Amino acid sequence: MPYQLNVNGRSTSVDVPADMPLLWVLRDVLGMKGTKFGCGAGLCGACTVHLNGRAVRSCQTPVSAAANAQITTIEGLSANGTHAVQLAWQELDVPQCGYCQAGQMMSASALLAHTPNPTDTEIEDAMNGNICRCGTYLRIRPAIHRAAVIAQNGIMPAAQTASNLAGKE
Repeated sequence: MPYQLNVNGRSTSVDVPADMPLLWVLRDVLGMKGTKFGCGAGLCGACTVHLNGRAVRSCQTPVSAAANAQITTIEGLSANGTHAVQLAWQELDVPQCGYCQAGQMMSASALLAHTPNPTDTEIEDAMNGNICRCGTYLRIRPAIHRAAVIAQNGIMPAAQTASNLAGKE
């Protein structure tokens, strides 16, 4: 059956089974490889996307539940990598292997969209279930706090400010 999807602000129709996980529609049907397969059981968070602004595990979300909803993937977080979470992740050098980081950033950005200045407890609650085999947790919480500052104040990371200044000389 065809389903109408709105992915990253673009409308598209897919003809797939109703119970096909959104993850496989994104990756295999639409060719969007940013959302990762981790466990297939909704336990690791690697496949996290936004569905109407809420962080969901796309491996456990049937495409029928996503029809006509606003779906945002890591590719749609920002067109040029300037979302506050992306900037903070770069500034604080959060990723190690990087496999889980799309899901981590999607969970963090959903949190910040609803809680612009989260406490450590709110961050822990929102990020609970996002697994990182490399153990980057010690950098993730400070990055979320930094992203909140960037989002609220429009502050550019030091490295980007330096590169912008260098390009204007």
